[in-house]
Amino acid sequence: MRYEELTIEGRNAVIEAFRSGKTIDKVFLLDGCQDGPIRTILREAKKVDTIITFVKKERLDQMSETGKHQGVIAFSAAYEYGTVEEMLTKADKKGEAPFLILLDNIEDPHNLGSIVRTANQAGAHGVIIPKRRAVGLTATVAKASAGAINYTPVAKVTNLAQTMEELKKRGMWFVCGDMKGTPMYQLDLRGPIGVVIGSEGGGVSRLVKEKCDFSASIPMFGDIDSLNASVAMGILSYEIVRQRLQGLKS
Repeated sequence: MRYEELTIEGRNAVIEAFRSGKTIDKVFLLDGCQDGPIRTILREAKKVDTIITFVKKERLDQMSETGKHQGVIAFSAAYEYGTVEEMLTKADKKGEAPFLILLDNIEDPHNLGSIVRTANQAGAHGVIIPKRRAVGLTATVAKASAGAINYTPVAKVTNLAQTMEELKKRGMWFVCGDMKGTPMYQLDLRGPIGVVIGSEGGGVSRLVKEKCDFSASIPMFGDIDSLNASVAMGILSYEIVRQRLQGLKS
């Protein structure tokens, strides 16, 4: 397994990375610089909808590992992204109802890695993340997934709410983890389902929450008001596993 951090510095190196088809999550450019190579990088980045951030030279200097960034630093995915279609095909081949995990506002790589690991163990067919306000498939994510990243596809989509709408047309429904929701033990969580999880602080965004069919809460009896996102995802996922297994027995 390869867990190297893929940071690419320098104009030619970044241009070649784009042209070779490498997945670039983010590119940081020197603010105000508009010469030919930088315009080429901008054009290549826009073609594949890479997130572009303009920053001051001081920020690039801090980020640089080589000291030779030439006004551009790119972050490449350590692993290739999958597609939502691959996940649905995977479910179909197994003769199972699709079971997907959708993440909104998850920016911590350890959380994402843990979620991918749990998704794999719970039998989910894939994890979907948005292009913005989300951590990508970094080496830290790969390590935290304990190898599950090699088996459970992660897809990056431009618009999470729109993706949900498209999946609804194909028979899927969605449950959102929310402290104010219906206790999860009172919900029927069987069938083709997507579990939507937000960050501990921000939760699930309004637009994404509006696309959910139900909100599910996890009973809590402690003194703090929230669970870590990966733990909440694990608890909800295993309630789905329990109900699916129960359905097989009945």
